Amino acid sequence: MNIELSLLLAFAGLIVGGVLGAVFRAKSSGSKLVNAERDAAQIVENAKKEADTLRKEAVIQSKDVVFKAKADWEEEVRDTRREHQAHEKRLVQKEENIDRKSEQLDERERELVRSEQSLADRDRNLHKQAEEIDSLIAEQRTKLEQISGISSEEAKQQLMSAMESEARHDAARSIKQIEDEAKEVADKKAKKILSLTIQRYAGDYVAEKTINSVALPNDEMKGRIIGREGRNIRAIEAATGIDLIIDDTPEAVIISGFNPVRREVARISLERLITDGRIHPSRIEEVVKKAEQEVEGAIREAGEQATFDVGVHGIHPEIVKLIGRLRYRTSYGQNVLQHSLEVSFLCGIMAAELGVDIKQAKRAGLLHDIGKALDHEIEGSHAMIGGDFARKHGETPEIVHAIAAHHEEEKPETILAVLVQAADALSGARPGARREMLETYVKRLDDLERIGTSFKGVLSCYAIQAGREIRVMVSSEIVSDDQSHVVAKDIARKIEAEMTYPGQIKVNVIRETRATDYAK
Repeated sequence: MNIELSLLLAFAGLIVGGVLGAVFRAKSSGSKLVNAERDAAQIVENAKKEADTLRKEAVIQSKDVVFKAKADWEEEVRDTRREHQAHEKRLVQKEENIDRKSEQLDERERELVRSEQSLADRDRNLHKQAEEIDSLIAEQRTKLEQISGISSEEAKQQLMSAMESEARHDAARSIKQIEDEAKEVADKKAKKILSLTIQRYAGDYVAEKTINSVALPNDEMKGRIIGREGRNIRAIEAATGIDLIIDDTPEAVIISGFNPVRREVARISLERLITDGRIHPSRIEEVVKKAEQEVEGAIREAGEQATFDVGVHGIHPEIVKLIGRLRYRTSYGQNVLQHSLEVSFLCGIMAAELGVDIKQAKRAGLLHDIGKALDHEIEGSHAMIGGDFARKHGETPEIVHAIAAHHEEEKPETILAVLVQAADALSGARPGARREMLETYVKRLDDLERIGTSFKGVLSCYAIQAGREIRVMVSSEIVSDDQSHVVAKDIARKIEAEMTYPGQIKVNVIRETRATDYAK
C-alpha cells in the first residue's frame, strides 16, 4: 500500500511539474498566456480527478492487502492452536500411561515383597526340617553303631574295600574278554600282514662289523707312523680328531674315536699314507683333507642313492646328507643306513596292505633314524633329535610325529607312526640283525627278572629266549585267574618304562592251583 501511494504522489508531482512548465512557457511566449492559463487550469482539474481516482484505488487495494494478511494470520493461528491441542493431547496420554505403569510397578513390587517373605518363611521351615533330619540321622547312626559294634568310618572303609575288590575283579574279567575278542581279529590280521611283508622283503642276516684296525705291511711301518719323537702320530690325531693305538698287535694299528665319520676319514688317510710311504706332517694334512672331501662326497652320494632306491623325492639336502652319514653308523652291529632302507621298504609293504599312502610311509621309514647321525652332537634321544631336525627342514607334521614317536618318546597318534614302530621292531628283532655285548645282555636279563619279581604275589621270574620272553610264577592264593592278566599288563608297562631293548618282550604269567587229598 505504501508503494502504490508513493507512485501516486510521484505521478501527481510530474503533472504539477508539467503544468508549471506549461505556465512558464506561456509566460515566456507572451501571446499565448490566456490560452495557456485556461489549458493549465483544465490540466490541473484533470490531474486532481485522476489523483483522486488513483488514491481511491490505492486505498481499496491496501484494504484488500490488509484483509488478506489478516486472513492468513488467522489461519496460521488456527493451525498453531490445533498443533498445540494435539501436542497437549499426546502429553496427557503419556502421563496417563506413565501413571498406569507406575501403578503396575508398585503392584509388582508388592508381589515381590510378598514372595520374598514367603520364601524366607519356607527357608526357615526347610532349615528347621533339615536340622530335625540331621538329628534323626545322627541318632539312627549312633543306634546302628551300637548294634553293629563298628563305627561309621570303619563301615565305609569295609564297603569301599569290598566295592574296590569287586570292581577290580569285574575290570580284570572285562579286560580279559576284550583282549580275547581283539586278539581273535587283530592277531590274524597282524600275522597275515607281517608274514606277507617278510615274504616280500629279503634282507641280509649278517650283522656288519665296525672296522677298528688298519692292517700294516710290516711292523716297521709302526715306527714310521709314530715318527721322530711322535710327531707323525700327533699330526694324524690332530688332523683327524681320533686316537691311534699302536701296541703289540702284529702288523695292525687300532683306530679309536667316537665320531664314525672321523674314524672313516682316519682309516682312509692312514691306508693312503701307508700305501704312499711318505709320512710327515705336511703330507698328513694334505691326505686328510683329500680324505675328508672324499668321505663328504661318499656321504652325499649314499644319501642320494638311498632316496633314489626308496623312491622318495623333495627331501632337503641337509636331511639327505644326514641319511648318507648313517652309512658310517651302526646300532648293535647293524648298519643304520641299511636298517633305514629296510624299515622304509617294510613300511611301504605294510602301508599297501592297509591302504595307507605308500610314499609317505616309505619317507617316514627312511627318515626315522636320522637323529642317530646327530645324537653324539646334541643331547637327547635320537627320535626327538630327528623329529626336531626334520621339522626345521620342512617335513610335514605327520612325518615329524612318526619319527619322534617310533620309540614312544611321544605317544603314537597316527597309523603312520604305528607302521614305523612295527617296521623298526621287525628290522631290528629278526635273528642275526643285531648283537649286543655280554655285559649288556646279562644286565638286561637281570633287569627283566628284577622287574618281574617286584610285583605283589609273584613267586619267581625267569628270563628265557635270550631275553625275548619272561615267565612269571604267581601265587594262586593272592592272584586270581582274572588278576593274572592285570599283572601281566602291569609288568609289560613297567618294562617299557624302565628298559631299552630291540623288538618286543613277551610276558607270560603262570598261575597254578593244586588240590591234594588222601583216600584212606
